[in-house]
Amino acid sequence: MEPHSKHSVGGTTLHTCHPCRRAIPYRIYAVIHTCGIIALMYHHVHSLLTANNTLITCLLLLSDIVLAFMWATTTSLRLNPVHRTEYPEKYAAKPEDFPKLDVFICTADPYKEPPMMVVNTALSVMAYEYPSDKISVYVSDDGGSSLTLFALVEAAKFSKHWLPFCKKNNIQDRSPEVYFSSKSHSQSDEAENLKMMYKDMKSRVEHVVESGKVETAFITCDQFRGVFDLWTDKFTRHDHPTIIQVLQNSETDMDTTKKYMPNLIYVSREKSKVSPHHFKAGALNTLLRVSGVMTNAPIILTLDCDMYSNDPATPVRALCYLTDPEIKTGLGYVQFPQKFQGISKNDIYACAYKRLFEISMIGFDGLMGPNHVGTGCFFNRRVFYGAPSNLILPEIDELKPNRTVDKPINAQDVLALAHKVAGCIYEHNTNWGSKIGHRYGSLVEDYYTGYRLHCEGWRTVFCSPKRAAFCGDAPKSLIDVVSQQKRWAIGLLEVAFSRYSPITYGVKSMGLLMGLGYCQYACWPFWSLPHVVYGFLPQLALLYGVSVFPKSSDPWFWLYIVLFLGAYAQDLLDFVLEGGTYRGWWNDQRMWSIRGFSSHLFGFIEFTLQTLNLSTHGFNVTSKANDDEEQSKRYEKEMFEFGPSSTMFLPMTTTAIVNLLAFVWGLYGLFAWGEGLVLELMLASFAVVNCLPIYEAMVLRKDNGKLPKRICFVAVILTFVLIVSGYFFLK
Repeated sequence: MEPHSKHSVGGTTLHTCHPCRRAIPYRIYAVIHTCGIIALMYHHVHSLLTANNTLITCLLLLSDIVLAFMWATTTSLRLNPVHRTEYPEKYAAKPEDFPKLDVFICTADPYKEPPMMVVNTALSVMAYEYPSDKISVYVSDDGGSSLTLFALVEAAKFSKHWLPFCKKNNIQDRSPEVYFSSKSHSQSDEAENLKMMYKDMKSRVEHVVESGKVETAFITCDQFRGVFDLWTDKFTRHDHPTIIQVLQNSETDMDTTKKYMPNLIYVSREKSKVSPHHFKAGALNTLLRVSGVMTNAPIILTLDCDMYSNDPATPVRALCYLTDPEIKTGLGYVQFPQKFQGISKNDIYACAYKRLFEISMIGFDGLMGPNHVGTGCFFNRRVFYGAPSNLILPEIDELKPNRTVDKPINAQDVLALAHKVAGCIYEHNTNWGSKIGHRYGSLVEDYYTGYRLHCEGWRTVFCSPKRAAFCGDAPKSLIDVVSQQKRWAIGLLEVAFSRYSPITYGVKSMGLLMGLGYCQYACWPFWSLPHVVYGFLPQLALLYGVSVFPKSSDPWFWLYIVLFLGAYAQDLLDFVLEGGTYRGWWNDQRMWSIRGFSSHLFGFIEFTLQTLNLSTHGFNVTSKANDDEEQSKRYEKEMFEFGPSSTMFLPMTTTAIVNLLAFVWGLYGLFAWGEGLVLELMLASFAVVNCLPIYEAMVLRKDNGKLPKRICFVAVILTFVLIVSGYFFLK
């Protein structure tokens, strides 16, 4: 997979790869910026040897070491970025020659992840432009909810009408919710009848969810009536038996045109309060085993329940790589980017994660390939069973990755074994989670698993077609955004401080650039250190007239200016060249500061407490339900949503107040005395502009999304304490 490469199957070119033009200028700039960093370190060391207040110099030196390291990790992914193009229209194979495809969809809470969302995701992949009898969709319900099962039973009935409609009319939006919400959908009698059927199904499912139970009157299929009896008073989401239900069988069930349907299987693994379940990684490993027993497809697609398929040709795009004889032996997976619908015009919360899902991905792709991001990924099943040259056999023959399944999925012995491998004690004394399957040991199981697979020698591919392959929902309130990223921060620190740390094990296994690339994520929480130091120290110095940076007459002044502008200009260029906007970039860099004072900082604190056994692991599902109409309107207007109250808002609010006071006092000093601390004032000015939404939420807004008074009051007290403490610290 070298730059400028073309790969063909049977003489037909299925995909090409070419380097980005900016690679060479970026390499040249990397040398220049590195020289600047070395000069800055020399300046810090010299200041440390001659300064009166060594503590201030040490804090600035430590912060700049973190910034320099994080710049190096980012630069490692800028040295050889590549873009790929695949040609699914050239993929010629008979229906019987298409490989089988197992799809894993994960959900965990019917109230935070509404069952209709799960239904739409399932229907969108069942309707792929792919031989239907080759597709098996497994839905993992880690919440063990009868509400989710009921929704999938309804989906199975509706799919018999929906799939032939999509394929006959070449529908591109194969999520019914998206299609029927579109103004351009067909107005034919067939489409209108389907729309009525969908609305009826949606109404029944939402009624059941609202009531909190599946009433007997709503169960219209006799074959599934007995399944719901399993939900007894003793059944809880944390303690229940395995439930595996075949809702649709590709060998017996047909659609309205007498064509076979995909398999649809509901799986809720056994849970026990005394057995660890390893969160999402454990659920995925259960699906890996259950599917291995029932269908054992060589290709696996993993999806979050809110990530519906947006392009019916997506599996064929993945096959352009996965079936290429030149690369398929060592190819572990094909990763598609996450795309989100309903994001505000300029993405105020930076929920598109453009750096994570696009900019960094093309950098990884020029090395060994992209990291795994938890959804939208087509795996080679073999990748979960050891390195390319070292197959690790599972504990039973039925789970071997290359085994051919020769029994129906509803055979009694097949279902019995599927229940067994989904048991909560099945993994005891096995390689699952350590050498086989998704890896345990971090809350960010996707990052950790992809990282470990790369360390084993697997290569991967980033596939980013013009039409998004998958679309999902992004959080629309600040507390959801920072809470999700706090969980990520804890998981990333678990990897950074493990025996498999990217800075040691990763560099040794994958090489310097790839190891540093993974460090970029593993060290995210370390951003909190320079954010806190540069968010308070220069501003307090400005209030007391103490210089912590070179003055404008000092030649070292220009080194700070060049490094700051160079880093930000390169970041902006990355963003714009990959299709971003200037306003989008501004919001993205502002959110980095907000995360530094919230997600990263609190994630670091919680990880430290867990390490000291003063706190326990937790996993909160990010809510994908959005029923607050007023909140949605504020989001569309790009107003920050600070409600409900959270202590994570306290540091950023305190920072906003301190920077505003420093900015006003610095301007006064500049005009009153004709001189000032220019770099300190520039930094405070930059912070104040970034904090405008916070000032608005503190003073001007009256809606429910304003900053809670309690947070504002405590922030004012903390500001007073900081200013008083700064006097003794700086003088």
